[in-house]
Amino acid sequence: MSEMNAVQLQLLREVADLHGVPEGAYNLRANGKTAHRNTTANIDIQTKTEGSGIDIRIKDGTVNESVHIPVVLSESGLQETVYNDFYIGDNCDVLIVAGCGIDNCGTQDSEHDGIHRFYIGKNSRIRYVEKHYGSGDGSGKRILNPVTEVYMSEGSTMEMEMAQIKGVDSTHRTTFAELKQGAKLIVRERLMTHGEQNAVSVYKVMLNEDGSSADVVSRSVARDNSYQKLDLCILGNAACSGHTECDSIIMDNGRILAVPSLEANSVDAQLVHEAAIGKIAGEQLVKLMTLGLTEQEAEEQIINGFLK
Repeated sequence: MSEMNAVQLQLLREVADLHGVPEGAYNLRANGKTAHRNTTANIDIQTKTEGSGIDIRIKDGTVNESVHIPVVLSESGLQETVYNDFYIGDNCDVLIVAGCGIDNCGTQDSEHDGIHRFYIGKNSRIRYVEKHYGSGDGSGKRILNPVTEVYMSEGSTMEMEMAQIKGVDSTHRTTFAELKQGAKLIVRERLMTHGEQNAVSVYKVMLNEDGSSADVVSRSVARDNSYQKLDLCILGNAACSGHTECDSIIMDNGRILAVPSLEANSVDAQLVHEAAIGKIAGEQLVKLMTLGLTEQEAEEQIINGFLK
């Protein structure tokens, strides 16, 4: 990690909770280039022969291992599109940590568009953590447009934790998933926008075979003049179950558009959605202020608990 500067190391701490070289397999990317890489006996990482990105191959039966593939950008004006493909064998249990941090102290926009495709084998369990973070005092924007595609084999489970809490000016997240028999998808998204920031999240989940299920929950806070849109669709094409929940707190002059939708193409599909947008309840503030907190401190505590 010695080749990375202090700003890049701070970004790594923010997006991947890395305070040193991680255990297991990893590929650390900084300013468009691979800075560090390590493979293991069960997890191989190779640079793509065409285009930008990597292929990650995880052997059958790999358990209690991890892969870290965070990206950091600290050069103003750097724009890149990266394709990362994960080929995960059967009967695996693996943690994958991604995410991107951008520090922009210049006048040009910096942008990272990461396209991640997961091919998950039978009865495998994957926990995927992706965090976005922006910093820097330049006028150039920090832009992130992630695309995640998930193809799940029979009996597999995918748990996705998506977080974007600070500093990203513009993001358009697209997530697509196809589930086979008995596959299970769990998504937890946490989002907060400030200033003039805008964030769009689009989810499309296809429950294609019997016993497949999805539970997608998004929690967000829109502050100042920021804008958010959540477009979430679950399609039930078999004897399956799907649940979506969109909860948002709106503050100041923020704007939020929630568009949850369900499509049942089988008489045995069971699909439910919930959506709520509102301001912080006055009684919550009063209760905390009676304990000695200022109004601002009370708001922050409520928001932190909501996004936890």
